[in-house]
Parts: sequence; structure tokens; C-alpha cells
Amino acid sequence: MPIIKSAKKALRVSEKKAEANQLVKAKIKDTLKGARAAIEKGDKKADEKISKAYRELDIAAKKNVIHKNKASRLKSRLAKKLKKQGK
Repeated sequence: MPIIKSAKKALRVSEKKAEANQLVKAKIKDTLKGARAAIEKGDKKADEKISKAYRELDIAAKKNVIHKNKASRLKSRLAKKLKKQGK
């Protein structure tokens, strides 16, 4: 445990940021799971769910919760899966 006052504050701030980041990551995971499931089923609202997943990924990348290249890679994989399923 930190002893110095500034270190105590840094720990508090770090814990708050970690909690916020976990919420964002959970939201990404849920939207990606929903989008993948919609693609697999051939759901008509798959485009809408993919759009929502893209949005969540872009927001997370902008907030530096995930790296921009990871967001790009996940979006690319979703698009690839949708194209493959469409054939």
C-alpha cells in the first residue's frame, strides 16, 4: 500500500480509471458477441448490430481503452465474416 499522499491519490485515480475501462471493454464484448451471433443466424438486423459494434470500437479506441489497430482489426474481421456469410 502507498504511504505517500500523492501515491495514495494516484492509486485511487488508477482504480477509478481501471473500473471505467472495464465497463467500456464489457460493452465492446457484448456488442461484438451480439453482432457475431446476428451474422451467424443471418439476422436481418445484422447490419444494425455491426454498426453499433463499430461505434463502440471507435469510441473505445478514441478513449485509448483499446489500441486503434485492435479496433480496426476487429471491425475488419466482422466485415469479413458478414461478407462470407452473405455468399
